[in-house]
Amino acid sequence: QVQLVESGGGLVQPGGSLRLSCAASGSIVSINTMGWYRQTPGKQRELVAALIPGGSTNYADSVKGRFTISRDNAKNTVDLQMNSLKPEDTAVYYCQAVIRPSVSRSNLYQYWGQGTQVTVSS
Repeated sequence: QVQLVESGGGLVQPGGSLRLSCAASGSIVSINTMGWYRQTPGKQRELVAALIPGGSTNYADSVKGRFTISRDNAKNTVDLQMNSLKPEDTAVYYCQAVIRPSVSRSNLYQYWGQGTQVTVSS
Protein backbone atom coordinates (compact mmCIF):
# COMPACT_ATOMS: atom_id res chain seq x y z
CA GLN A 1 0.00 0.00 0.00
CA VAL A 2 1.21 3.48 -0.87
CA GLN A 3 0.76 6.58 1.29
CA LEU A 4 1.41 10.23 0.57
CA VAL A 5 1.71 12.43 3.64
CA GLU A 6 1.79 16.21 3.35
CA SER A 7 2.99 18.80 5.84
CA GLY A 8 3.70 22.51 6.00
CA GLY A 9 0.37 24.20 5.48
CA GLY A 10 -0.92 27.00 7.66
CA LEU A 11 -1.86 30.66 7.90
CA VAL A 12 0.39 33.29 6.34
CA GLN A 13 0.04 36.97 5.55
CA PRO A 14 -0.05 38.22 1.95
CA GLY A 15 3.47 38.45 0.59
CA GLY A 16 4.70 35.74 2.90
CA SER A 17 6.12 32.31 2.20
CA LEU A 18 5.31 28.71 3.02
CA ARG A 19 6.96 25.43 2.14
CA LEU A 20 4.88 22.30 1.63
CA SER A 21 6.42 18.85 1.83
CA CYS A 22 5.11 15.46 0.76
CA ALA A 23 6.62 12.06 1.48
CA ALA A 24 5.64 8.89 -0.35
CA SER A 25 6.00 5.58 1.47
CA GLY A 26 4.95 1.97 1.24
CA SER A 27 5.12 -0.41 -1.68
CA ILE A 28 7.00 1.70 -4.23
CA VAL A 29 8.98 0.31 -7.14
CA SER A 30 9.31 3.59 -8.97
CA ILE A 31 7.73 7.05 -9.06
CA ASN A 32 6.87 8.68 -12.35
CA THR A 33 5.33 12.13 -11.92
CA MET A 34 5.03 14.01 -8.63
CA GLY A 35 3.12 17.21 -8.23
CA TRP A 36 0.88 19.53 -6.27
CA TYR A 37 -2.75 20.41 -6.88
CA ARG A 38 -5.13 22.71 -5.03
CA GLN A 39 -8.84 23.01 -4.54
CA THR A 40 -11.22 25.62 -3.17
CA PRO A 41 -14.88 25.03 -2.24
CA GLY A 42 -17.10 24.67 -5.27
CA LYS A 43 -14.23 24.47 -7.73
CA GLN A 44 -12.40 21.66 -9.45
CA ARG A 45 -9.01 20.56 -8.27
CA GLU A 46 -6.36 22.31 -10.35
CA LEU A 47 -2.72 21.67 -11.11
CA VAL A 48 -0.29 23.95 -9.30
CA ALA A 49 3.04 22.39 -10.26
CA ALA A 50 4.36 19.04 -11.43
CA LEU A 51 7.70 17.39 -12.04
CA ILE A 52 7.81 15.16 -15.09
CA PRO A 53 10.37 12.37 -15.57
CA GLY A 54 13.45 13.86 -17.18
CA GLY A 55 13.34 16.92 -14.99
CA SER A 56 10.78 19.04 -16.78
CA THR A 57 8.42 21.15 -14.70
CA ASN A 58 4.92 22.33 -15.35
CA TYR A 59 3.45 25.30 -13.47
CA ALA A 60 0.05 26.94 -13.48
CA ASP A 61 0.29 30.40 -15.00
CA SER A 62 -0.98 31.94 -11.77
CA VAL A 63 2.02 30.69 -9.77
CA LYS A 64 4.87 31.02 -12.27
CA GLY A 65 7.74 33.00 -10.80
CA ARG A 66 6.41 32.63 -7.26
CA PHE A 67 6.29 28.85 -6.61
CA THR A 68 9.07 26.31 -7.05
CA ILE A 69 8.65 22.55 -7.05
CA SER A 70 11.52 20.25 -6.15
CA ARG A 71 11.95 16.54 -5.66
CA ASP A 72 14.31 14.26 -3.78
CA ASN A 73 14.28 10.93 -5.60
CA ALA A 74 16.30 9.18 -2.91
CA LYS A 75 13.76 10.10 -0.23
CA ASN A 76 10.62 9.92 -2.41
CA THR A 77 9.67 13.43 -1.42
CA VAL A 78 8.39 16.46 -3.28
CA ASP A 79 8.35 20.01 -1.94
CA LEU A 80 6.58 23.17 -3.00
CA GLN A 81 8.20 26.47 -2.04
CA MET A 82 5.57 29.19 -2.19
CA ASN A 83 6.70 32.82 -2.13
CA SER A 84 4.87 36.12 -2.53
CA LEU A 85 1.65 34.45 -1.49
CA LYS A 86 -1.65 36.06 -2.39
CA PRO A 87 -5.12 35.65 -0.86
CA GLU A 88 -6.19 33.84 -4.03
CA ASP A 89 -3.64 31.12 -3.24
CA THR A 90 -5.83 30.10 -0.32
CA ALA A 91 -6.88 26.48 -0.87
CA VAL A 92 -6.41 22.91 0.24
CA TYR A 93 -3.21 21.68 -1.38
CA TYR A 94 -2.87 18.03 -2.38
CA CYS A 95 0.23 16.05 -3.20
CA GLN A 96 -0.10 13.72 -6.15
CA ALA A 97 2.16 10.98 -7.47
CA VAL A 98 2.06 8.42 -10.25
CA ILE A 99 3.66 5.28 -8.87
CA ARG A 100 4.48 1.75 -9.89
CA PRO A 101 3.73 -0.24 -6.73
CA SER A 102 4.46 -3.78 -7.92
CA VAL A 103 7.62 -5.47 -9.18
CA SER A 104 5.64 -8.14 -10.99
CA ARG A 105 3.43 -5.70 -12.89
CA SER A 106 4.32 -2.54 -14.80
CA ASN A 107 1.03 -0.75 -14.11
CA LEU A 108 1.19 2.82 -12.85
CA TYR A 109 -1.36 4.24 -10.42
CA GLN A 110 -2.22 7.74 -9.27
CA TYR A 111 -2.14 8.42 -5.54
CA TRP A 112 -3.21 11.45 -3.51
CA GLY A 113 -2.34 12.83 -0.13
CA GLN A 114 -4.95 13.86 2.40
CA GLY A 115 -4.52 17.57 1.72
CA THR A 116 -3.14 20.46 3.72
CA GLN A 117 -4.83 23.83 4.20
CA VAL A 118 -3.05 26.99 3.10
CA THR A 119 -4.69 30.26 4.11
CA VAL A 120 -3.31 33.62 2.98
CA SER A 121 -4.91 36.42 4.95
CA SER A 122 -4.02 39.52 6.90
